[in-house]
Amino acid sequence: MQQLIIAPLLQKYGFEYITPDYSLLLLVLATVFIAAAGYVINDYFDIKIDRINKPDKQIVGVVVTKQQAMLLHQLLTGIGVTCGLLLAFSLRSFTLAFLFIVVPGLLWFYSASYKRQFLTGNLIVALLAGLSVLVVGVVAVADLKHTYADLVFQTTIPAEIYTWIGGFAVFSFLLTLVRELVKDMQDVEGDREMECRTVAIVWGENKTKLLIYSLVVVIIGLLLSVSLYYIPFENSLSFRYILFGLILPLLAFSFLIFKARNTEALKSAAMFLKYIMLLGVLYSFVFYFLLAKQFGLSLFNLLLIK
Repeated sequence: MQQLIIAPLLQKYGFEYITPDYSLLLLVLATVFIAAAGYVINDYFDIKIDRINKPDKQIVGVVVTKQQAMLLHQLLTGIGVTCGLLLAFSLRSFTLAFLFIVVPGLLWFYSASYKRQFLTGNLIVALLAGLSVLVVGVVAVADLKHTYADLVFQTTIPAEIYTWIGGFAVFSFLLTLVRELVKDMQDVEGDREMECRTVAIVWGENKTKLLIYSLVVVIIGLLLSVSLYYIPFENSLSFRYILFGLILPLLAFSFLIFKARNTEALKSAAMFLKYIMLLGVLYSFVFYFLLAKQFGLSLFNLLLIK
């Protein structure tokens, strides 16, 4: 997002091409450590469920003790929050400080309670996945404001950054939500044993699949609308990438879900969805190429596209 979306957008307006600096490093460290802490605390609360759903992959209670896991969670959270607050302080951004305090709390309550509630846990994970993308735009705009004060908001630069980064964030949110629903169907045995009220347990497999199909239709509709009416590139490369790289694979994913009758089939479908998410992220290369071609920018300060 930083190098393939934000940097070329700034370059388009005549700003010097920016390379990763301490702000990006702190953002990456904060995100990685907080996410790692989230995985640890999730395993901490899921010991009994994991014994049923994935006994061969269980770590807490087997490789490390519960006490060690809690200590590791606290250590990772402390490092992540410290990096996040240092970043927020350096950019004088209250929004960033708020995010890096609230997100670890959300991860704790998700693992302890929300993930066992109907749809709540799914929405929280999807929101955090989208937020991990959007925060790059938040940092970029905060950095611009810190450097150029409110003058930057008299231009369209912040709006363009939020529009493009926001598009990737929405894509991440929706696909993560779909993947969470697939995982609920995978883990239904252990979740039912622990009296969880996930969508797959409350609605059953068939209705959960219908919800997944509905979300896929929404995603495809949004992709088509954005591609046809909002993406400003005249070149057909963008549309072809979205059609063959995202829409057709999403239809194939829906077919895999329709045919899935066991945990292994659902696991394969969830893995296939990960590749679609990766292809969505890789659209950033298409964006960079077409923007460079349209405005005569240099790709990575190496060559010009004509």
